[in-house]
Amino acid sequence: MKKTAALTLLLFTFFTAGAQHKKIDTLRLALIKARTDTARYIALHDLGNLYYSTYPDSAVYFDQQSFLLAQKNNWEKSEGGALNNLASDYELLGDFPNTIQYYLKSLRIDERIHDAFGILNVNSNIGAAYIAQADYKRALPYLLLAQKQLWEYTRTRQIEQKYRSITPINLSNIGEDYLNLQKLDSAKYYLDAAYKSSVAVKYSDVDGSIERDLGEVERLKGNNKGALQYFREALISDKAADNEENLSVANLSIAEFYYKNKQHDSAFYYAQKALEVATKGNFKPDVLNAAKELYTYYNELNNLPLAFKYFKLSTTIKDSLFSQDKAKQLLTLDFNEKERQQELQAEQARAQNRLRIYILSGGLGILLLLALIFWRNSNQRKKANRLLSKQKEIIEEQRDQTHKALTELQQTQTQLIQREKMASLGELTAGIAHEIQNPLNFVNNFSEVNKELIDEMQQEIEKGHYKDVKAISDDIKENEEKISYHGKRADFIVKGMLQHSRSGTGERQLTNINVLAEEFFKLSYQGLRAKDKNFNAEMVTHLDPNLPKPNVVQQDIGRILLNLFNNAFYAVNQKAKTAAEDYTPEVTLTTSAENGSLLIKVKDNGVGIPEAIKEKILQPFFTTKPTGEGTGLGLSLSYDILVKGHNGILDIDSKEGEGAEFIVRLPLS
Repeated sequence: MKKTAALTLLLFTFFTAGAQHKKIDTLRLALIKARTDTARYIALHDLGNLYYSTYPDSAVYFDQQSFLLAQKNNWEKSEGGALNNLASDYELLGDFPNTIQYYLKSLRIDERIHDAFGILNVNSNIGAAYIAQADYKRALPYLLLAQKQLWEYTRTRQIEQKYRSITPINLSNIGEDYLNLQKLDSAKYYLDAAYKSSVAVKYSDVDGSIERDLGEVERLKGNNKGALQYFREALISDKAADNEENLSVANLSIAEFYYKNKQHDSAFYYAQKALEVATKGNFKPDVLNAAKELYTYYNELNNLPLAFKYFKLSTTIKDSLFSQDKAKQLLTLDFNEKERQQELQAEQARAQNRLRIYILSGGLGILLLLALIFWRNSNQRKKANRLLSKQKEIIEEQRDQTHKALTELQQTQTQLIQREKMASLGELTAGIAHEIQNPLNFVNNFSEVNKELIDEMQQEIEKGHYKDVKAISDDIKENEEKISYHGKRADFIVKGMLQHSRSGTGERQLTNINVLAEEFFKLSYQGLRAKDKNFNAEMVTHLDPNLPKPNVVQQDIGRILLNLFNNAFYAVNQKAKTAAEDYTPEVTLTTSAENGSLLIKVKDNGVGIPEAIKEKILQPFFTTKPTGEGTGLGLSLSYDILVKGHNGILDIDSKEGEGAEFIVRLPLS
């Protein structure tokens, strides 16, 4: 009976491997024949997935190519997915600095595009990476957070079939982490839940890993018969799934089991199989574990030549995986991530201060313009009075009419000023509101994790496991520090909002136009997104990295850019409401320097400017927007600030129905 089962398994493995090679050949042919970037990306992505569990070196190549293709086409969601796959490849290869680096890059993209599923997936993968580094305490919060996010995600929307495998994978990782923390009851609970989930979603690839961990739980409980049964089932599942990495781990677990039960021949056989599979797939962490186990076996048996052989192999692999340089890289990554978060907060505060100054400066400009209008009207009125001094009755009548007209004009102008201020303030606060949401999400998530940890700590107190209680309290303290950190971050943003009434100096200073323009580009987009949740547009930037710094009043230039960006996004949004389904709204920001001038170009593919009104759009109070959506002062004020305040030039190039381009020219001397 055993021979028949072994033969059946061998034939199954052979035909599975053959099918895998056929898939690879088919995908390679599809890649060669691909005529579009979309088809090339799909073939590269699928090849990376096929090579992942067998030849991760090859998977790295295909995932790198798919990332570069997604980056070229600005497919942000695909970029995040490719980076996530690259991190998983490097994890199998034992390159943990690159693993953490690429996971963090993927997480930043997912957070930027608000991809809830991508965020929970990366959190789960980061937890698994820390398990691979034996940092089990650091892994647990990420895994529990991912499980909570997964529950929220599946509760509010229907998860796609192809992504259903993440549930059993994450539950399996939590069970494995509790196993390594010697919390056997919790480990068995999550591993059983993972197995039920894998059956429910018909994802058998993870069964071998679950069965191996259940075997370790039974072994630690002293149930050798149950442990060996689980280990053998794990071997069958891993071979059926063609998962070489899990197969190596399962072989090593069986080897350890036999050695502890004094069955040395069987232990040597399975340890050698574990090393052979790990070496073939270049799974360095598994090569290290198998080599260490073989060294221990031969050393205890006083077989010094073989003990030295495997000691040398394990030392070489260990040095490559855990060298001082890699440890420094991991510390540097952690430090850089914290520094990036702090710099992001500081930059947001500076941007808020600049925006507040721009709004106040714009208000003063409007008041000066209105004063000029009043002065001109007053002169005209006096001239009319002198001309009609001989006609008293007519003069009195005209005076009353003029007074009435001026009163109405003052009221209208006051309303326009207020509307302009409120519109600017709305755009500012909408952008800031999006920034406040991130720290609040962190506070809420880590608070929920602490609730679960407190429940667990109470259970451990009742059991008298005070060592576990201390470990849990350390985790709670670490989470509380994160809650405090993100709470202070939100408080910092809110205080910045409350400081809008302070004015700036308006002094000229050397300014990095790239940074300034990119900030207002994003802020303008977020402002419109806050008003219209259905609005989306491609944001394309071509920024000259060697751009010189002009000597300008920053708040004035920011005011100009904000008006241009707002108009561009408004134009593409209007066109999107009536255009065909294949229309993609796009706004492009370009900076360059030529002929002694600095150029800032804002181009859109929106509705364009009709030829009949091109001469009017820079006039005060002229607007094409519906009543209540525009004051007609934005472009007029921008033109005055640029031409009169900075000796610049504003060029307009537009074709009705195809879009418009505004070109700001600032003299560098």
